[in-house]
Amino acid sequence: MIGSYIKTSGRNLMRNKLFSFINIAGLAIGMSVGLLLIAFIFDLRSYDRFHEHGGRIYRITSVLTKNREQSGKFATTSVKTGKLIREKVTGIEDVAILHNDFSQDAKVGDHILPIKGFWADPSLFRIFTFPMLEGNPDTALKEPFSIVLTETAAKKLFGNQSALGKSINFNALYYRVTGVVKDVPFFSHLTFEALVSLSTAEQLNRSNHNFDTWTNLSSSYVYLRLPPSADRTAIQSQLDAIARTENLAEENTKIQLELLPLYQIVVGENHRPSEGGSGSVGPHLPPVVLWILGGLAFVVIVSACFNYTNLSIARALRRFKEVGLRKAIGAGKSQVQQQFLVEAILISLASLLLSFCIFLVLRPLLINLAPEMQRMVKLELTPSRIAAFIVFAVIVGVIAGLMPALFFSKVSAINALRNGSAPAHRSLKGFKYLTLRRALMVVQYTLTLIFITTTAIGYVQYKNILAFDLGFNTENILNIPMQGNQPDALLKALREMPEVTGLSRSLIVTSIGNAWGGFMKYKDSRDSALVLTNNVDETYLPLHEYQLIAGGNFRARPTTASAATEVIVNQQFLKRFNIRANDPAKAIGEQITFSNFRTNGRKMTIVGVMKDFHYGKVENRIGPVALMFWTPEDQATLNVKIKSTDLRATLARIESAWKAIDRVHPFQAQFFDEAIEEAYSEFSILIKIIGFLSILAISIASMGLFGMVSFTTETRLKEISIRKVMGASASNLVYLLSRGFLVLLSISALIALPVTYLFIEKVVLTNFPYHTPVQIAELFAGLLVVLLIAVLMIGSQTMKAAKSNPAEVLKND
Repeated sequence: MIGSYIKTSGRNLMRNKLFSFINIAGLAIGMSVGLLLIAFIFDLRSYDRFHEHGGRIYRITSVLTKNREQSGKFATTSVKTGKLIREKVTGIEDVAILHNDFSQDAKVGDHILPIKGFWADPSLFRIFTFPMLEGNPDTALKEPFSIVLTETAAKKLFGNQSALGKSINFNALYYRVTGVVKDVPFFSHLTFEALVSLSTAEQLNRSNHNFDTWTNLSSSYVYLRLPPSADRTAIQSQLDAIARTENLAEENTKIQLELLPLYQIVVGENHRPSEGGSGSVGPHLPPVVLWILGGLAFVVIVSACFNYTNLSIARALRRFKEVGLRKAIGAGKSQVQQQFLVEAILISLASLLLSFCIFLVLRPLLINLAPEMQRMVKLELTPSRIAAFIVFAVIVGVIAGLMPALFFSKVSAINALRNGSAPAHRSLKGFKYLTLRRALMVVQYTLTLIFITTTAIGYVQYKNILAFDLGFNTENILNIPMQGNQPDALLKALREMPEVTGLSRSLIVTSIGNAWGGFMKYKDSRDSALVLTNNVDETYLPLHEYQLIAGGNFRARPTTASAATEVIVNQQFLKRFNIRANDPAKAIGEQITFSNFRTNGRKMTIVGVMKDFHYGKVENRIGPVALMFWTPEDQATLNVKIKSTDLRATLARIESAWKAIDRVHPFQAQFFDEAIEEAYSEFSILIKIIGFLSILAISIASMGLFGMVSFTTETRLKEISIRKVMGASASNLVYLLSRGFLVLLSISALIALPVTYLFIEKVVLTNFPYHTPVQIAELFAGLLVVLLIAVLMIGSQTMKAAKSNPAEVLKND
C-alpha cells in the first residue's frame, strides 16, 4: 500500500511541475531555518555534557539585598561561602572553589607568554572531568605556588619536553608545574590555560582582609557535586541557615544563596557582574532568546506549510475525480488521508535535500555574524543531528499535508464524479466567500508584513542608538588598555606625536556595558546605595567634553588609592541622597563615604557636579555616578584624542610605540565609536536575523502568490477570452484578476501594521527608556516593498492571460 502511495504521489508531482517546484522550494527555504535552529540548540545543549557527573553538579549563586532593596542575582559568591559549605553542609559529595582573576605573564627562560586561568582547590578535579595527562589530580593543586597547565599551554612554554616539575616565573615568583591536563573542550563554560592552587591566592592576599569575607562577591565561584539521591530542599535549607547566620553580622547587606544546575549556566537566567568583579564565566544565552528564535523559525516554516496547503486546495478542482475514483473502488477516508500525507512527506524529504544545501551556505554566515557567535557555537554535523533533520522533515511534511488530507478525505464520491468537478467544488461549504485558502493567504502575508516592518523599525532604532547623545564626546577617541603596564612610557611617546591632540587615563571605558562601583552614603546616614564609578585623571573631563555645572575638576594629585579623597558626581547622585535639596552649587564640599571590595569607609569630598550622562548602555536608566581620581594602583586605559589625515599611518605609529614598551601582549586599541557599535552587536545580530527571515518569508509568500495567480488565471482563461471578445480591455482584465489578491493584501496590512506598532511601542521599546518614537515611514516601508513584489507577481501573470488570443482558447468549444 505504501509503495502504491509513493508511486501515485511521484506521478502527481511530475504531472504538476510548477506547483511541485513552488512547494519544494518554499518548504526548503523554510526548513533551512529549522535546520539552523536545530543545530544551534544541539550546540547549546552540548555545553558541559562531557563531565561524568554533570547532572549532579551545581553552582552557588548569590542574591544580594542592600538596604532592603534587591541589587540583583550574581553568578559569583565568596570564598568564605565555599569554606562554610564544606564545613557545615551535609548531604553533598564535594565542594570546589574557583577564583577568577589569574591573568599574568609566564616567563620561562627568555620566553614570555600571557596565561589566563583560575585559582582553584584540589577538589576541582573530583567534581569536573578534566582528564590529567601528567601529575596526580588529588595533590596537583594542594601546595602553594602549584600550577596545572593545559596541554597547549605546556607545549607553548616548554615545547615537546615534559612540563611536570618545571618552574614558571610569574612576577618574580616561581610556580612549580604539578600537572598537565587535556585542553578544555569547546563546549565548556569554564575555559582556562592554567589552574593555580587557591592556597597561593590566599597567601598572596594575606594582607587583604576583604579577600575571604562573606560579602566579597567580586570573582569567586563555588561548585557542588550532589549524590544521586540528594535532597535539594534539605541542602537549600542548610544554605539558608548559613546565610542567616552570616547576615547577622552585616548591618545593611544581606546575601541569599541558591543552587543553579550546571546545565542551566549557559542557557539560563542572566547574572549581573558583581561590584568590580565578574558575571557568569563563559558564554551565556537567555532562554527568551531561544524562544524568540524558535518562534521566528516556526513562523517561517508555517508560512511554507501554508503555501503547500493553499496550492493543494487550489488544485482541488483537478483532483476531485481522482479522489472520487479512489472512493468508488473502496478507499476509505484513512486511505485518502494516507495518500496525501505520503505525498506531502515526499515533498518535504525532497525539500530537505535542498534545505540542507542552503544550510551549508548559511552556516558560516551565521557563525561569522559576531565574535560572540564564533565562541559559542560550531554548528557541525553529527549523526544525531542528521537524524534530527530527517525527523524534522517528516514532521513538516505531516503538518503541511494534514489540512489537504482532511480536506480531500471528506469529498463525496458521487459529487466528485457527477458532471465534472465544478459542482463538487460548489458542494463544499465554506468556500463561497472567505475561503480557507484566502484566510491562509491573509495570515501568511500578515506574518510577512510583521517581519519586514519589525526589521525596518529595528534598524532605525539601532541607528538612533549608535547616534544617541551620551552626554559626552566620543569622536576620534582611541582607547588603549595597558594590559598591566604602567602608562607613563607610552604617554611620553604619544605626546611627541603631532596627530595626538589630547590624552587622559581611566580605569574603564564607560557606556559600552563595563561597570565598576561600590556603595556610598551621605555623611553619617545609614542609607547607602550602589554607585557606579570610574577612576580618571585631571584631563579626562575636558578630553571627553563632560559638562560641569558646579565646582571644578580634580585639584589634588594623589599617588595611592587611599589618598584619593576627591569625587565628582552627577545630578542623579544628588537626587539619590538628597544632598542640599539637589542644589549642585551647595553640594560642593559635602562629604560622602565610599566602600567597595578594596576599601571600607573612605571619606571623600564632592569637588564637582557634572551633568547626567550615560555611564551604562542606552537601555539602562541614568543612575548615580561618581568619578574618582586615577592612581598608579589602578589598571589603566589610555584615552587618546586623534586628529589625522592618514589614520592608518597614525595607528601604525602608535602600535610601534606600544611594541617598544611591550613585546609580549598584542596591541589592543579601539575607537570609542567602534566600541559602542560592538557593545550593541546583539541588537545588530538580531536585526540581521529578523531581516534575513523577512527575506525568506517574502520569498516564500511571493512563490505562493505566484502559484495561486498562475492557477487562477489558468482556470479563468475561457472567462478572460469571452470578456475580451465582448470588448474588455487589458487593463480591465488585469484589474479583474488582481482585485481579489490586492484585497487580501490590504486586509493583511490592516492587521499587521497596528499589531507591529503596538508590539514594538508598548512591549519592546518599553525596555529602552530613551528610545525615539516609531515613525509612519518605518511602518509603511515594509508594506510598500511587499506590495511592489506582489504587484509584479500578479501583474506578470495577469498581463500574460490578458494578452492571450481568444480564438486559440475558444476554438475547441
